[in-house]
Amino acid sequence: MSSGELVVEREGPILRLWLSNPGRRNAITWPMYDGLLRVRDLVAEDPGIRVVALRGAGGEAFAAGTDIRQFADFETGEQGVEYEHRVGRVIASLLDIRVPVVGIVEGPAVGAGLALAACCDLVVATPDAVFGAPVARTLGNTLPPAVVARLRQRLGAGRTMAMLLTARLLPATEALTAGFVTEIIERDSLDQQVDELLQLICGNAPLTLAALKEVERRIDRDGPGVDADDVLASVYSSQDFKSGVAAFLEHRTIEWEGR
Repeated sequence: MSSGELVVEREGPILRLWLSNPGRRNAITWPMYDGLLRVRDLVAEDPGIRVVALRGAGGEAFAAGTDIRQFADFETGEQGVEYEHRVGRVIASLLDIRVPVVGIVEGPAVGAGLALAACCDLVVATPDAVFGAPVARTLGNTLPPAVVARLRQRLGAGRTMAMLLTARLLPATEALTAGFVTEIIERDSLDQQVDELLQLICGNAPLTLAALKEVERRIDRDGPGVDADDVLASVYSSQDFKSGVAAFLEHRTIEWEGR
């Protein structure tokens, strides 16, 4: 069985991740999950990375769920529990990445592919993109709390349960209306507009972006009254903030240093 792979490419401040499982619509294999689990530490150890781009290789699909061939030897409920725990660890790890993560969705992002797209801070999609987790119609398995919780945050509780209980796929336009998708882009201009978006993010203050992500994580976990004074203090005491104020008052462009 082809194992599939997560292709990792560093392009200046951009870390590009490609979900690659040719002939399987980029269905996610165990090695691909393991690769995704390492991304957080890779970014944490490299301050030069300003943004992560996650995309399916080949343009046919983002990811058509977990590679089902891997379920063929499941014989116990405990194996299913361990699999869902594995997915949960990947979700938690991706959500903990310090820089913005941009998902680029062409075609289906279903099952585990939907879960990965939901971990992205911004999602751009082509008009033919579809989103869903139709396990009630296909495999008869279920989703772990980490995935359901993230979908509720991104799609809303009502829309999430309606999608899951009916096993329906959401078109890109409905995902855009729900706020799950940031923008729909035609395929012929996708690469150009994605690159412009990534460069725009790279030009922003990295400590500010990291702080915004951390505040969002804490709100999602503990609610709007969460304490984030340590995050605020770290940004306001940074060299970037001092340089930003000076540059603004002197009407000059600043190059953020991330310190």
